[in-house]
Amino acid sequence: MYCNVQAFKEKMDSGQVCLGAGITFTDITVTECVAPNMDFLWIDLEHNPITMETMTKHIIAGRATNTMSIVRIPSDEPAWIKRALDSGAEGIILPQAKSYEEVADYVSLCRYPPVGTRGFGPRRPTDYGRFRGQEYLDTANEKLFVVAQIESAGAMEDLDKIVAIEELDSLVLGPADLSGSLGHMMQTDHPAVEGAINEVISKGRANGKYIGMGLGADADFAVKWATAGVHWLQAGNDFEYMNRFSSNLVSEIHSRLSE
Repeated sequence: MYCNVQAFKEKMDSGQVCLGAGITFTDITVTECVAPNMDFLWIDLEHNPITMETMTKHIIAGRATNTMSIVRIPSDEPAWIKRALDSGAEGIILPQAKSYEEVADYVSLCRYPPVGTRGFGPRRPTDYGRFRGQEYLDTANEKLFVVAQIESAGAMEDLDKIVAIEELDSLVLGPADLSGSLGHMMQTDHPAVEGAINEVISKGRANGKYIGMGLGADADFAVKWATAGVHWLQAGNDFEYMNRFSSNLVSEIHSRLSE
């Protein structure tokens, strides 16, 4: 079940920057179409009307294309964590992390005892009971990709403690919300915002954490922060790809017809 996580980590460990697509539509053919071009899928439940049933279908589509699925849940409520993980999410993102305590509690809820406090009730992760016992528990604790999103001033204040959480695999930056929390909304190139981003990259990497970033479909922005040390980037969303390509195509056709 977690074979895609291992492949994802191996790519990053080899120095490859991993790129992924934000999944916001409910139609799973979007995932089936886009996934082969990507290193991972970012299935977003925070800002989009994706249900748990639809999320599960996206996960299955990702698995069919050997593409890792990372689910961003809406909040740190235990029910969201359990349902996402028990439905087969290979990675999970806590958005809007505000403090060390919040991140530490979330990480604990993602790992089975004695490492954490995750409740037992997996379905797809055990291949419906075919993969069970201690081997399953050890694999789930070791392979699940647990991520906290750093996009608030509170998380920045607790950064030194957050990066030291042993069972936290990765930090993912949210530049837009981080800029707002620091008083410079959507000014992601403001010195204070860029300084905070660089601090997360530096301290995270020094503590053995993979560093991710969520962003729009912006190649310049992606290259800039990949060069600065970000390992994995959610480079745009399904609706951006559709909107941008259709807009460019129509403009090109009209332009050439008017020559």
